[in-house]
Amino acid sequence: MRVLLDNCTPRGVASGLRGHIVNECRSQAWDQLKNGELLDAAEVAGFDVFITSDQNIRYQQNLPRRKIAIIVLESAIWEFIRPHLKRIRAAVEAAEPGSFTKIPVLGE
Repeated sequence: MRVLLDNCTPRGVASGLRGHIVNECRSQAWDQLKNGELLDAAEVAGFDVFITSDQNIRYQQNLPRRKIAIIVLESAIWEFIRPHLKRIRAAVEAAEPGSFTKIPVLGE
């Protein structure tokens, strides 16, 4: 799958997604785009999954109409995320167009 990491997503998440094509918004020169524009650009570019820690994206965008799957991490802090890389990978592999998955990483 083609996975796009939001600016707020730690780069280390890519280490848990070996075998997938992972890019960052910065590397696409999309780091200044707002959520709607960013998701539009990601879909046009053929990304399958967008990983972010933006807790409000679900309420700001009409996600079921999207081609791209959204995975939201409960935190943007690498130390909290690192133990959950297998869960993130499983969510990426189970992602379907327009799906939304929230991965709790705090207090577990």
